[in-house]
Amino acid sequence: MKQRLLIIILFMASSSLLKAQDYFPESKGVKSNNHNYTAFTNAKIYVTPTTVIESGTLLIKEGKVVSAGAQVTLPKNTVVINAENKTIYPSFIDVYSDFGVKKPKREGGRGRSAQYDATRDGFYWNDHIMPETDAVDVFEYDSKKAKELLEAGFGVVNTHLQDGIARGTGVLVTLNENGTNADRILNDRSAQYFSFTKSIVKSQSYPSSLMGATALLRQFYHDADWYAKGNVDGIDRSLEALNKNKGLIQIFEAESKSNVLRADKIGDAFGIQYTILGGGYEYEMVSAIKATNAKLILPLNFPDAYDVSDPFSETFVSLSDMRHWNQAPANPKILAENGVTFSFTLKDLKKTKDFKEKLMEAIAYGLPKAKALEALTTIPAQILGQSSKIGSLQKNMEANFIITSGDFFDKETIVYENWVQGKKNLITAANTNDIRGEYNITTNSKVFTLSIKGSIDDPKASIKQDSTTLTSKFKFENNWLNLSFTDNGSETYRFSSLISPNTDAFSGKVMTSNGAEDFKAKLTEAFETKPEKDHTHEPTDIVPITYPNIGYGNLERPKQETILFKNATVWTGEDEGILTNTDVLVKDGKISKIGKDLSAGKAKVIDATGKHLTAGIIDEHSHIAALSINESGHNSSAEVTMEDVVDPDDISIYYALGGGVTSLQLLHGSANPIGGRSAILKLKWGETAENMIYDNSPKFIKFALGENVKQSNWGSTNRFPQTRMGVEQVFINYFQRAKEYGEKKASGTPYRYDEEMETLLEILNGERFISCHSYVQSEINMLMKVAEKFDFRVNTFTHILEGYKVADKMAEHGVGAATFSDWWAYKFEVNDAIPYNAAIMQQQGITVAINSDDQEMIRRLNQEAGKTVKYGGMTELEAWKMVTINPAKLLHLDDRVGSIKKGKDADLVLWNDHPMSIYAKAEKTLIEGVVYFDIEKDKQQRESIKKERAQLIDLMLQDKSKGKKTQKPSGKRREEMTCESL
Repeated sequence: MKQRLLIIILFMASSSLLKAQDYFPESKGVKSNNHNYTAFTNAKIYVTPTTVIESGTLLIKEGKVVSAGAQVTLPKNTVVINAENKTIYPSFIDVYSDFGVKKPKREGGRGRSAQYDATRDGFYWNDHIMPETDAVDVFEYDSKKAKELLEAGFGVVNTHLQDGIARGTGVLVTLNENGTNADRILNDRSAQYFSFTKSIVKSQSYPSSLMGATALLRQFYHDADWYAKGNVDGIDRSLEALNKNKGLIQIFEAESKSNVLRADKIGDAFGIQYTILGGGYEYEMVSAIKATNAKLILPLNFPDAYDVSDPFSETFVSLSDMRHWNQAPANPKILAENGVTFSFTLKDLKKTKDFKEKLMEAIAYGLPKAKALEALTTIPAQILGQSSKIGSLQKNMEANFIITSGDFFDKETIVYENWVQGKKNLITAANTNDIRGEYNITTNSKVFTLSIKGSIDDPKASIKQDSTTLTSKFKFENNWLNLSFTDNGSETYRFSSLISPNTDAFSGKVMTSNGAEDFKAKLTEAFETKPEKDHTHEPTDIVPITYPNIGYGNLERPKQETILFKNATVWTGEDEGILTNTDVLVKDGKISKIGKDLSAGKAKVIDATGKHLTAGIIDEHSHIAALSINESGHNSSAEVTMEDVVDPDDISIYYALGGGVTSLQLLHGSANPIGGRSAILKLKWGETAENMIYDNSPKFIKFALGENVKQSNWGSTNRFPQTRMGVEQVFINYFQRAKEYGEKKASGTPYRYDEEMETLLEILNGERFISCHSYVQSEINMLMKVAEKFDFRVNTFTHILEGYKVADKMAEHGVGAATFSDWWAYKFEVNDAIPYNAAIMQQQGITVAINSDDQEMIRRLNQEAGKTVKYGGMTELEAWKMVTINPAKLLHLDDRVGSIKKGKDADLVLWNDHPMSIYAKAEKTLIEGVVYFDIEKDKQQRESIKKERAQLIDLMLQDKSKGKKTQKPSGKRREEMTCESL
């Protein structure tokens, strides 16, 4: 027993000296080990991407590198291989693979009803959290796939089960075709993996959104910390696994530029530096990407050109998609120039053999070859913490290397061999001679013409008799030429000859139907095939990146200006009312002065004579600029926040600016009684999501009442609540729990940090405000009574189309209202809506705003406000306040925006006509003194967009005409987000 234990310890301590099978008895034949050295001499050797030996020797033994240098002493028992005119590189490493791990399949037999509870005992409460998964337990070596990878130059892959949000650990394996898993596995827990994507195997409903996945991960880390401190009775295998593996490399599958930032934000919150799988769009926001300090894993799945040969089809391709096709190959170069560390992965390539073509495209677009080699060797080794084992050809490294005919990054270069752990894998048989050319072949009785074309290492041949091309078979391998054909007289010929180096003639015996004959071949014309270009359009054809990188973006982010508006009609929104022939000075992002005959100084002067200057419009209820709206997996989702899913590239932002909107509340939808937290945004077109969110933003959350929350229109009826009575009980239950949570927290005793309860506690403490989706008066009354029971007040009822029925009670409660101007009868619970609703509520002393809840209506909120003049007799100034200072008050921002007052943010709109006129156009829209919309610039951009589309279409047509791969236009359009969007 002791002897066996000693053997196991020795194996674990020094796998480089002892392989697992060494202590197994040999069942067949005689057991022997090869202890010889192998030397590759006279080769160009890339020891590392930046350490290159022009004519050197690589010495290996027992699967390890012994030495690499210009002068290497060879031991007596050395097998010498002359690698003259060849190049040796370290084999490549793929950090993000699913090699040898079966792709998960969806479970069958799912019912129509959603699954809200987990299916496992002894694990985390959410089935999509599976950190206990170890890829090594399900790994099976795949020889067929390994062959593809070896041919592409790869020697090591880091593989894992790509399923779920917390995915468990990976396994690092070599592609050693001649070994066993004991030899191949370099690390059986190589990294811990995460993503924002639910398991396709598990059916649990939560999370149903990106923001839900983000919140789930945050809570998971909080719970792991709580568990690690010994505060939980019993065993949770998921939390155990997360804590056990927290010292491993942490890899996050983001797959989009914005998700890179989201993942990094989670990591920052918990002291984790993820290595992040990108999506290829990182070039569009490289400064923000660099600021994460994350190492990236980049796919090489640059898109093919769209087939726009049919003029109608081009209308289905957005400018942003066209741009990405054009700009994506420059992504690695741009990241390299900005000092972002990255490796490459084969993930998402349609075929492994496409790898080199895509890699060469990146190099053609400016990526230095040394950086490309680093991204395939030393950087992935560094990411995996394996720089002492793989990624270079320094002493004691794994003997993983490829032998090529020259520069790997040239199209014509051939990979001859891929050695893994000192074992040879033949990829292409090497030919040392260039035999391309045209030859006269003479036999005893006939003359033929042999033409050999193609590449040096893969020549192709055809043979003619007189002018007739004959059916033939040709092979040239290891300098042996084999040729067979049938002539015009149906006589068969079979040639075989060893071709000497640098010869222009060869001869030998040819076997014919009539016996053996002599033949002679003489070179009459040498061919020299030029390599084809590996890309269609030169880097000079790349269209410029804009902010955001879609139509109407800016080449540079606009800057703050000092501006003097002269002689405007100024709608102050304050006690001063409407001022005529008045000047407004904007300086340092603020409203600096208001008056007549102001001095311009160095300010840019805008003649506003005959025009109207107003505060920017504020939309209290919007769903634009979001990647998801509802987290419907639970009846309460107070833990999620819209700030996690802000989409700064939504073109609706620009359209809203064109309608004079400068701020909005991005609300969660109405899928559940207690929805998610809001994001309050300034529409800073071209900025990152983070920079659009208000500094020191007031805290809001969306609640909802009515049909949606009880699933009247879902087709799924198994989630509580199913009635309006049940909705009330949800509120009471959760607020009671939050109250008890707060009491425990205040007591100083240990407590489990719960993001959902923390949010609800903020409501009870008056630190977070409720905007509630509402229609029917009975439910409006109900929520006010629940709030009063727990001693807080509802901030805003939004929609509130029956508000006129309970306006007196609302005023008594102190709640505001955000409503539509004239929507009614679009579903059953709004049958009693009337267009006088806003005016009636305002007359009762309620602060009333007109909102959009619609990406099209947001562009004309100025006209929506005007409708209250007709329906209810509002004054023009009071009507205008319903889209400016009133929503600012509801959002607790009226000290900063919503009116034209000295010291407030310079969020302004210059209109060419009365602001509520149907003829009014916003000529300039400013946020903090920055012009984010200019109607004259808009006209120029429209023309520029037409020219750019034409340019890109022409480039794509060039790709098609040259036989390049193309893809069909998808015709996909961005979803219009509403309260009910998922």
